[in-house]
Amino acid sequence: MAEIIRMPKLSDTMTEGVVSEWHKNVGDSVKTGDLLAEIETDKANMEFESPEEGVLLYVGLEAGAAAPVNSVLAILGKKGEDVEAILAAEGNGGGSSEAAPAPEEKKEEAPAAAPVATSAPVASDGSVKASPLAKKMAAEKGIDLSAVQGTGPEGRVVKKDIESFKGSAGGARTVVQGNRQDESVPHSMMRKTIARRLSESKFTAPHFYLTMDIDMDNAIRDRKALNAALEEDGRKVSFNDLVMKACALALVKHPKVNSQWTDTHIVYKGDINVGMAVAVQDGLVVPVINHADILSISDMSAESKQLAGKAKEGKLQPAEMDGNTFTVSNLGMAGIESFTSIINSPSSCIMAVGAIRNEPVVKNGEIVVGNKMKVTLSCDHRAVDGAVGSDFLGTFKKIMENPLVYFATIN
Repeated sequence: MAEIIRMPKLSDTMTEGVVSEWHKNVGDSVKTGDLLAEIETDKANMEFESPEEGVLLYVGLEAGAAAPVNSVLAILGKKGEDVEAILAAEGNGGGSSEAAPAPEEKKEEAPAAAPVATSAPVASDGSVKASPLAKKMAAEKGIDLSAVQGTGPEGRVVKKDIESFKGSAGGARTVVQGNRQDESVPHSMMRKTIARRLSESKFTAPHFYLTMDIDMDNAIRDRKALNAALEEDGRKVSFNDLVMKACALALVKHPKVNSQWTDTHIVYKGDINVGMAVAVQDGLVVPVINHADILSISDMSAESKQLAGKAKEGKLQPAEMDGNTFTVSNLGMAGIESFTSIINSPSSCIMAVGAIRNEPVVKNGEIVVGNKMKVTLSCDHRAVDGAVGSDFLGTFKKIMENPLVYFATIN
């Protein structure tokens, strides 16, 4: 009997998904665990494996289209099975596509000549029809989408078309002489979620900001010592690892900062889970280092590198982005000296970390070259008062200015 495959809920905040690309066509045989489609959620582009086996009889939406969680994504069954009754029971299928006819036996035919096209199909608004993933890849590679022959439904440009495209001048973007054209790109699921959540945070939580300068001379010295001790194992810690570890230890001393505001009470979280903001192609994700206060600095470093790598590749799982109780956003590597961040709800605070900069400082009555780093703590004033945030920053400063004194173990 035919089985409905529904749009899965791939993250706790997901309400709808976009099929970036189908990996099976109507009429194909599908086994349990086969890659059925790539689905763009509010947090990442994720591979979706089929939970059932059978012949793909119907797809509920074409590549590039969105549908709510739990709507009909596809129907699997036996070859020739009628899906009309199932679709009727679902209220005309709950999707955007017509039911596909039962596949016929394939006849041997001479291979058709490859289609020749001078341009891709164009939507009613003048934009090229392409999946969101294909648009991202084309932008990264500087490929003019109108020059790509699409092989998706109705000629839509999909991922494999970009991967196989070989245009003139290495696929360089075509620019209209004398007048560059505007490009209208639909909001991705991630971009829409970022906009919604940060707007809710900024306009709901009353933010205030505390900024402090950190003397980084000893941190630079201690990082060299740490990396020398870890060198034999091929491990290395970054300044961001030191910042995240120092935040975790400061949160132990100041649990009111490790909190969440609700309509009826403040929750002081028992675990200390530090999120780290990572920039990805279409926005920002926040993988989480769980129990950061009890992890050794080398274990924290290894986990942060692994999670950052998965974030860049779009392979983070929902569980790896849930449960943060405090967030660190570091733009120091981009040369930004100071900035303020919007709180990553439901946490009460986020720390913005700037670049380490050389500047003259007075030490022992003499002017010398020192290393300073500016950090800014954004606080939700409903849960964290100025004195609480200031005390937290004072403890963070002490730890960062002598890391090895406070880090109990490095291995």
